[in-house]
Amino acid sequence: MKSRIDELLERIAALQEELDGEYRQAREDWARKKAELADEFARQQRRYKTGLFRFLIRSRLLVILTAPVIYAGWIPFLLMDLFVTVYQHICFRVYRIPRVRRADYIVFDRADLPYLNLVEKFNCFYCSYGNGVAAYTREIAARTEQYWCPIKHARRIRAAHDRYPKFFDYGDAEAFQQGLNRLRRQYDDAEETRAPGRPADD
Repeated sequence: MKSRIDELLERIAALQEELDGEYRQAREDWARKKAELADEFARQQRRYKTGLFRFLIRSRLLVILTAPVIYAGWIPFLLMDLFVTVYQHICFRVYRIPRVRRADYIVFDRADLPYLNLVEKFNCFYCSYGNGVAAYTREIAARTEQYWCPIKHARRIRAAHDRYPKFFDYGDAEAFQQGLNRLRRQYDDAEETRAPGRPADD
């Protein structure tokens, strides 16, 4: 009999799938609307654009002074991006873990919005990259954890990754020893299902 926790996890997964469907539909509606009313739509959107000079004048001095600190994040993000990409291309081939498609996590599409000025577009680019690298890294780390240590914590953790519900209960030594090799092969939800060693389309 399924436990109450398993039932809740299934409901969460179903809701997540439904939410993904809604996002897909919204993107399709946006693309269709943009194609149908491209010129008029862009003209209407540009009405909400704040000019670059006015944007800078309106910005608080402390916001401007802290900008270099924020943008310094490019360095660790770039290093992390490079490291985890090299890491998975080396290690995942050995472990036979499907590699993570970088393009699924790092997406740049906000530059097309006509109501953003140059600074706002750059900020969106930066945030897309930073959060994309974080999500990309998280999925690589999650697949690594599924292979090496798929055991739930004794305490509840916030915002556990999507693979966590599959892990073995804390203290269940029998399930861990009997099911570890099986779980190490369960990456059915990963899009990449090709044979190990075949190049990834990142």
